[in-house]
Amino acid sequence: MEFPGSRRLVLVLTLASLLGMSMANKEWGSGFNQSAWGWGRGPYHPQNQTQGPNKINVGGSENWHFGFNYSEWAFKNGPFYFNDSLVFKYDPPSNTTFPHSVYLLPNLWSYLNCDLRRAKMIANATQGGGEGFHFVLNRWRPYYFACGERNGLHCRDGRMKFMVVPYFRWNH
Repeated sequence: MEFPGSRRLVLVLTLASLLGMSMANKEWGSGFNQSAWGWGRGPYHPQNQTQGPNKINVGGSENWHFGFNYSEWAFKNGPFYFNDSLVFKYDPPSNTTFPHSVYLLPNLWSYLNCDLRRAKMIANATQGGGEGFHFVLNRWRPYYFACGERNGLHCRDGRMKFMVVPYFRWNH
């Protein structure tokens, strides 16, 4: 049985938690940053000093591979901004490398459990070569990314997953 207004309550709680996540960096607009986003970097990600969208290589120089903690990488390298492009670079499958892919998971539960049943493949095993696969953060919403290879094994055991909620870019 569904109670009247329960959907509205869930919506309000979801919006409140998104706002809370986006405002978690108390010093965001002051130019001084001692929060978990980094020491002394200022209120913006170093790649986001420009007015326009940026291309951000997922994993930095590590690229997209098994065994790297992408949740930690996203936390340390955030925040990310509306219309930024995430670039997933990975080696195409060969006799010496395992294939990788990129899935967009539909919700937090799927992300936490590496449940790919309702996920959408956004890049297959060959799309990460060369300049990589580009994904634009074009909506204000949580994005949950994971490698879908081996039925979620890379997500679960290889730590190939992360989430971002893009910030809006403010002009000074």
